[in-house]
Amino acid sequence: MVLAVLLAIWLIVHEVLKPKPKPVAPPAIPVATAPVTLGNIDVYLDALGTVTPVYTVTMVSRVAGEITEVQFKEGQIVKKNDLLAVIDPRPYVAALLQAQGQLIRDEAALKNARIDLVRYQNSFKEHAIPEQELATQQATVDEDEGTVKLDQGNLAAAQVNVDYTRIVAPIAGRVGLRNIDPGNVVPANGTSGLCVITQLQPITVIFTIAEDEIDGVTAQMATGRAMQVLALDRSKQQQIASGTLLTVDNQVNTTTGTVRARATFPNTRNELFPSQFVNARLLLKTLTQVNLVPQSAIQRNNDVAFVYAVQPDSTVQSRNVKILATEGETSAVTGVNPGEQLVTDGFDKLQNGSKIVPRKTATSEAQAPAKKTG
Repeated sequence: MVLAVLLAIWLIVHEVLKPKPKPVAPPAIPVATAPVTLGNIDVYLDALGTVTPVYTVTMVSRVAGEITEVQFKEGQIVKKNDLLAVIDPRPYVAALLQAQGQLIRDEAALKNARIDLVRYQNSFKEHAIPEQELATQQATVDEDEGTVKLDQGNLAAAQVNVDYTRIVAPIAGRVGLRNIDPGNVVPANGTSGLCVITQLQPITVIFTIAEDEIDGVTAQMATGRAMQVLALDRSKQQQIASGTLLTVDNQVNTTTGTVRARATFPNTRNELFPSQFVNARLLLKTLTQVNLVPQSAIQRNNDVAFVYAVQPDSTVQSRNVKILATEGETSAVTGVNPGEQLVTDGFDKLQNGSKIVPRKTATSEAQAPAKKTG
């Protein structure tokens, strides 16, 4: 029994004093990395916009009559003062001739009254007639002068009506669908209109800017620098046209907290169409020599943005960063240094001090030199 006890004690002491095996280190986590670069990035303001022509004119007839000629085609590009339609001018030419005849007759009466006035003035100097007759003749001359003025006005109005029988384009632009045909009788100042002309070159886009951004936009406008505006399609994947900011409205919409802005586009190839929906991108400024990182490297925890920076011993350390601007898949941030490697993929089990091993991406494998065989 003594020997058994001694053997048991020896086994216990031997087990206690036996060196324990070292714990196995966790395996390195494979991650994708990308370096912090130094460069420039554009700061844009994105907004919804509507293509709006500078001028849109609904053509209506100023006089009533029958349409005798239609000189335009639907969709035609017309120039200013191009003839569009002709209204039967005969009634208005007749009225013009009447006004001309009335004016000639009353001018003759005025001429005769002035001759009589001279004769009356001479007779009055010789005391051959009383002053009353001279005053009456002077009133007759004044009356005839007024009649001539009235006739001149009627003649001018008749001439205007004759001119109105030829309907011409007041602006250059594209003609819409035709609402008239030869033989139709149109009223004066009708509501439907003969056609609509829309100016396409240049054309504008109206979009909204948040009131928090007004100071930045007006400050850039005050420098006199032309601010670029891009028009993108509905998916924001394709640029339709490029223009410049023209002006900002003079008041904020209190309901939406935004202010309207207008940008002008040359539209030389008719890329933009009136009332078309576009996404407007206003280039506010360009940040130069800032730290650029991939958007995929930035993680967020509540209101804090952070990244995982790779240390020399192949571990990672989290860094809080401040995002200055984002354009596409690239962001400008503070809190990191150029040349540092940041984790861009493989965050599942990552924490401060985790051992990592950079894994090859498809891009790096494609760029790697091929191995020689022999």
